[in-house]
Amino acid sequence: MIVINGKEIATDPEGYLANLDDWSEEVASYLSEQDRLHLDAPHWEIINFMRNYYAENGTAPNLRVLQKLLKEELGEEKAEKKYLFDLFPYGPAKQAARYAGMPKPTGCV
Repeated sequence: MIVINGKEIATDPEGYLANLDDWSEEVASYLSEQDRLHLDAPHWEIINFMRNYYAENGTAPNLRVLQKLLKEELGEEKAEKKYLFDLFPYGPAKQAARYAGMPKPTGCV
């Protein structure tokens, strides 16, 4: 459980939101601060990409799928594994999914 602006928000033991409707940019920023990570424009680009993907598909993409989709949508540079790990050092797909308020992607440990 986390508290944002006086509101209690349920999370699972790994910090993923229990209710996706509780997501906000403030929640994402709070979660990233717990990882000592400041979110800037490149982070938000990936987070918003993940949220849009989830809204359309009902699932969070794993890293392989994320890279393929990013290459198609945003270009090869933003799909590179090094770029993504520089942004999300604890695992791009799972860390971005957590900040985006969605469940952990299938296949992520």
